[in-house]
Amino acid sequence: MKLVTSAQMRELERAAIDAGSSEAQLMEEAGLAVAQEAWMLLGTLEGRRIVVLAGPGNNGGDGLVAARHLFDWGAEVAVYLPAGHRTANRLDDLRQREIPVVEPGAGEGDLDALLGPADLVIDALLGIGLQRPIEDSDPIGVTLDRLQAARRGFQPPKLVAVDIPSGVNADSGAMDARTVTPDITVTFGLPKVGMYQAPASGHLGKVQVIDIGIPKAAMETVGLELLTSRWVRLHLPARPEDGNKGTFGKVLVVGGSRRFIGAPQLAATAAYRAGAGLVAIACPEGLVPAIAAGIAEATWLPQGTAADGGLSERVAIDLRNEWRDYSAVVFGPGLGDSVDTRALTWAALPDTGDAIRGVVVDADGLNALATLEDGPQRIPPAAILTPHPGEMARLMRMTVADVQARRLETAKECAAKYGAVVVLKGAHSVIAAPDGRASLSPFANPLLATAGSGDVLAGMAGGYLAQGVAPFEAACLAVYLHGAVGEVLNADYGNAGLLAGEIAARLPRVVRDVAAS
Repeated sequence: MKLVTSAQMRELERAAIDAGSSEAQLMEEAGLAVAQEAWMLLGTLEGRRIVVLAGPGNNGGDGLVAARHLFDWGAEVAVYLPAGHRTANRLDDLRQREIPVVEPGAGEGDLDALLGPADLVIDALLGIGLQRPIEDSDPIGVTLDRLQAARRGFQPPKLVAVDIPSGVNADSGAMDARTVTPDITVTFGLPKVGMYQAPASGHLGKVQVIDIGIPKAAMETVGLELLTSRWVRLHLPARPEDGNKGTFGKVLVVGGSRRFIGAPQLAATAAYRAGAGLVAIACPEGLVPAIAAGIAEATWLPQGTAADGGLSERVAIDLRNEWRDYSAVVFGPGLGDSVDTRALTWAALPDTGDAIRGVVVDADGLNALATLEDGPQRIPPAAILTPHPGEMARLMRMTVADVQARRLETAKECAAKYGAVVVLKGAHSVIAAPDGRASLSPFANPLLATAGSGDVLAGMAGGYLAQGVAPFEAACLAVYLHGAVGEVLNADYGNAGLLAGEIAARLPRVVRDVAAS
């Protein structure tokens, strides 16, 4: 499913007008859809009291159209205009029907008197163009405060948000403190990017996407996708009945150190669970017995050990002839932060270009990469980088706060800088390709915020690369299915207590269910 920024949505609306629609027609379609959703939410309109909170712009205009329809269908409707409205003829339509239109100080009862007995409220105050905080003195801010109080009351009204809840930034997902969470958000044309970024993603209620006549050809030009189970079904690698372990690829995991013994084991297990035919681990020789106890299925390339217990920088030379024997490489889990790791990363990453299908760079591989002046030049073709926000901040020389404030844009910029597919992990992980494509995960799940979860994700991506999936699609599969496992395990664990190894263990059953759905 496509996602749009506010600017892109305005372009799509212009495309609809160029194709023969008018702004008035688009507004009529939007307002009608809001009215229909309100009716379905209430079940019946006869005798029901509905308050429309309408702002001065197009969002408010959608609300006024909804008010007209709901009145004509039998509801008792009142409209509240905290900041007036720009188009008089829409108000004339309401006054001709004797629908009460109330403004602050108009002497026709205050807002609390309207909200108190209301069965349903329509939030049509602010649309997708909001880019600033709502000031204390702003009449719309005061209105949202009163709405919030009503929603906390003994018999709160149901709430429908028009296009996006007032106070939510449609691009970043930032949310004003005054935003009131609706029961339903009725959004038009396509969902907005900010609706699938925290914190807004948890404050939308049910999302209904309504076609208002945007040309299909125009929507196809949008480059951002929300990952879905249907997309996953279409992109899962084939599993031919006559296949063997060579058919499904070989993954080499390079990692491990004295402090992080379990990381390569988690990545290797996940690569197997994702369907790779064979997984080998290149780790410090002294760690092999400890790791082998947890993954009997792996093969081994024991390597020289640095003074700090990690891999020696000479490993780059020792592995130079090994890369081509593998379909994909997962580089970085548990490497540790040391001079040897940085030297190994500098020397080894270009050599992984001989890996047939690609390399996943994770964890300390990313931290080492961030210290290299020529880091972008060390990245081979068909690479996937999987930073969490802290690692992304180091890669891009910015603060974590700046990363989180511009997650989509930062991921795209990083992909362009390094010429690689980038997975910015976290709530609603972002996947960006250097050619401008991008996808968002639909999942935001604190259950997955556990040590080793990222190692599992990296191993999954490596497993899909090994099976012949292209880097962008491999990253998308790994992100979606990693999140889907978290959603399934929520039923067993709630929001805490999951171990990373349990993500990999549950993966095949989730893949089976998604493929069959």
